[in-house]
Amino acid sequence: MILSSVAAAQTLTVEFWHTFGDAKRGDWIAARADEYNKAHPGVTVVPTFKGDSNQTLQSAILASKQSKAPALVQIDGVASQLALDSGAFQPVSSIKPVDFGDYLKPVVSYYTVGGNVNSIPFNASSPVLYFNKDLMVKAGLDPKVPPTTFGGVMKACAKFDAAKLGVKCMALTPYSWLFEQWMSEQNAQLLNNGNGRQGRASASNIDSAAGRKVFQFYKDLQDKGYLTNTGKLADTVGTNAIFSNQKALMTINSTAGLGNILDASRQSGFSLGVGVLPIPDGSRRNGVSIGGASVWVSKSPDKAQMEAALDFALYMTNTTNMAAWHKLTGYYPVRNSSVDLLRKQGWFSSTPLQIVAFNQLLNTTPNVANAGPLSGPTIETRTIIEQGLQKVTSGQSVASVAAQAQQQVDAALTEYNKNFR
Repeated sequence: MILSSVAAAQTLTVEFWHTFGDAKRGDWIAARADEYNKAHPGVTVVPTFKGDSNQTLQSAILASKQSKAPALVQIDGVASQLALDSGAFQPVSSIKPVDFGDYLKPVVSYYTVGGNVNSIPFNASSPVLYFNKDLMVKAGLDPKVPPTTFGGVMKACAKFDAAKLGVKCMALTPYSWLFEQWMSEQNAQLLNNGNGRQGRASASNIDSAAGRKVFQFYKDLQDKGYLTNTGKLADTVGTNAIFSNQKALMTINSTAGLGNILDASRQSGFSLGVGVLPIPDGSRRNGVSIGGASVWVSKSPDKAQMEAALDFALYMTNTTNMAAWHKLTGYYPVRNSSVDLLRKQGWFSSTPLQIVAFNQLLNTTPNVANAGPLSGPTIETRTIIEQGLQKVTSGQSVASVAAQAQQQVDAALTEYNKNFR
């Protein structure tokens, strides 16, 4: 009994809060924790689903203030500045040296803040066009040549609508992440001061030619009767369901959903196609901005716990695990060694749907625009942009909505930055 008590006292518990509530991804994380626990008898990693990225981060910050912080937290990349400003997390380099040389350059670029990579990249994604090949053929469209521009989408939708198949053309939710991607593809910075990476962002560029093109795209789809969604903001689950149930010809969503969408298409009995993200006409592709999240280590007076937390994060994201994660989900394998492993396994030649998304990332040369926006009030900013997208589809003008959204975001930035004078 005494030996058991001593062993229990020596066991380190590493709570890991994550954002994956679905069985496929949540079970994968649980399996990695089980493997790690068996190989490290003195450590018990306990993964827990805590809600969406917003809820998880806010819960972690609150827990930190109450001295009850989990050791590891999965945090949306766009919230990196907020995570740093909260003071709740420890840059991984201060725990022990981490070599980020094996990570894909666009991934490292996205997670570099103030010259440091403060967290461990985990689930990385970008948006692609998903389309129903069977419906395309029925409408006289060529599934081998999906649209690659906004104008191309509108032309395809016009032809599809004329076929009168009783199905909407585009399932698209008001989603700020897509707005950010379309700014990136136009080599336009969403925020000033190098997208918030060369200094704190103090103003936005929402009401710019690049920003207005995105609002106009949503408005044109709605005005022509081509658009469908659930009416909720950022409801990608809803638009995925609309598309998977063959109620829409196309949808634009994250590569992270490829595994689930492919499963759903097979169940619904249609052939799935994947194309590059359509971009505004006249733009030269500047590359996608990485989406997804990384894993942060909470500050703790217990150095051993922080080291164990970082060790598990590195184990979960090692070469073999990231290759398997990519196969399961569609998220990018964030390591160069994982890409090499997948090539040796013949994965890319046997899964053409994955190649489109993967090449879209590899063709991205990192710069300030595609590094992605960074600011403290990122959650509020995204909501304002999404509300703006919803307003233009409800009949308001692009000019007034873009101007109002920029004014609101700029005010949020000013208010947030008062804390750091």
